[in-house]
Amino acid sequence: MTNPTNIDEIKIKALFKEALIEVIEENQELVSSILVEALEDIAISRAIEEGEQSKTVSRDEIFKVLSGE
Repeated sequence: MTNPTNIDEIKIKALFKEALIEVIEENQELVSSILVEALEDIAISRAIEEGEQSKTVSRDEIFKVLSGE
């Protein structure tokens, strides 16, 4: 026989999934922007880590590259 607590947990889980899907469907633009921001944060974090591993350059060298010299 199934435990009543398990049935309640199953019902709650199903309701939560349904509610989450509804929120995502109704707010696709918001969800999309959240995902984009998260991916940008990951990319920036990786760039920072990569930069910490590379050699340092002077300020003048950076501005020479930026000015096209």
